[in-house]
Parts: sequence; C-alpha cells; structure tokens
Amino acid sequence: MPARFDQLPTDPDTLRALLLAERERHADELAAAYGEVERLIGIIKELQRYRFGRRAERLDADQLALALEDLEQTLAVAEAGEEKDGNKPTRLSRQRRINRGALPPHLPREEVVIDVADKTCPCCGGLKHRIGEDVSERLNWTPAEFKGLVLRRPKYACRACEGEVSQAPAPERLIENGIPTEALVAHVIVAKYADHLPLYRQAQIYARQGINLDRSTLADWVGRAAFALRPVYARLFEGLKSSTKLFADETTAPVLDPGRGHQDRPTLGLRPR
Repeated sequence: MPARFDQLPTDPDTLRALLLAERERHADELAAAYGEVERLIGIIKELQRYRFGRRAERLDADQLALALEDLEQTLAVAEAGEEKDGNKPTRLSRQRRINRGALPPHLPREEVVIDVADKTCPCCGGLKHRIGEDVSERLNWTPAEFKGLVLRRPKYACRACEGEVSQAPAPERLIENGIPTEALVAHVIVAKYADHLPLYRQAQIYARQGINLDRSTLADWVGRAAFALRPVYARLFEGLKSSTKLFADETTAPVLDPGRGHQDRPTLGLRPR
C-alpha cells in the first residue's frame, strides 16, 4: 500500500528509498497490466478466426474489433504515462500497425518555418549564415467550416436611354429561396447515407459551430434533392434491370429512431452481381 503524505518520513535517505520502492512497485504493476492486455488481445484475435453456434450466437466481428481498439487505447495511455515520466516504455514484442512515412503527394502543403530568434554569434558578434535545415512532415486536419456565400448582381443603366437596365440573371437554386448551396446539400446527403450519420446528429454538429438548423429543415433539403436526382435514379435502375444477375443484400443496418424507443433496421438494397 502506498504511504500517506502525513506518514512520510522526514529523513531524505529514507524518503528516497521509499520513492524508489514505490516506482518499482508501479513498474511491476504496469508490466502485469501489459501482460494481461496482451493475453486478452491474443484471445480476441483467436476468436476472430472462428464462427460457432447458432446464427444468433455467432461472434460479431465488429464487437471484437471494438474490444481490440479499447485494449490498444489502454496500452497507449500507459505508454504515454511512461514517456511523460522520461522512462523508456516497456514495449512488448507485439507488432503494431503504425501509419508512418511520406504523406501522399496530392495533399496541399502549408509550410511553417521555426527559426531562431537571434542569429548573432555569441563569440565574435558576427551574423551566422544558414548551413542547412531539418524538414519533417505531419498530417494536419483543418475542421470544416461554414461560410456565407454572398452573391452580388450589379445593375447597369444607360444615362441617355431611360429604362435600359442590364443585370446578370440569378443562378438557379436547388432549393428555391433556400439558404443552402448545392455543395452543402450534397454534404448532408453523403453524411446521412454514406456515413450513416442521422440528421439529428448532423444538426448537433452544426449547432456546435453556431449554425442552428432544425432536423426538419435538413429533411426537407434531402427530400428536394431526391426529387432533383430522379433522372439519376431512373438511369441506375435501368442499369440494374439490364443486368443478368442481381445480388440482394438483405443485411440490416440498425438506425436510431429517437422518441420511439427502438431502432429501425432498413436493408442495404440491391446491386448488380
């Protein structure tokens, strides 16, 4: 048991010995935790290789993957604590996938120069000259941001002729008299159907940026976009009907239905095979 502060000895040598013993005890506990985590990871990976029992009792690979993620996070927390204390992490023999190396060339680059404040030589007082540099790349993320798109349509009139006014026509809008651009509506649709992000969650995300969009408003945007996409739907449907074989994916995807206390499970649909 660790000693209480009011029970610590006042003698420096005794206190130093107590601290060393406490550090060793912590290291032993951490090593034991590493061993247990490794054992559980081995069990999970072994279970991922098998399917047994009735269909309802089969192991869910996604659930196993989530458990594996939790264990990886536990290891990372322990290692970060050791590194913060200046100790070399007691890394296990397990190989971990780490995304390192050169970043993809298509990414835009933003350069930040971290220069010395004073380039004067402390010995002679002369100005130091540049002899090289160290360059490293990190993967950065700029959060998506809302911005107002202001459309100005100047009007022009002739000073000599009355009534001759010229102005560029207003561009068509997907949603008449609505505030969203086509890019924003497309983002909402992709987030809902490709990323399985319900509209009420999207509304919560937007609210954190100070944009209050009601769920019903987002639903109206999706519905009007669906109306505009009917020709695309018809063309895809014709392609499906012309296929010699169709694969029916009846896998259900759980979708939260707030306010009703249950989940809807729509199927994933049809696709050619």
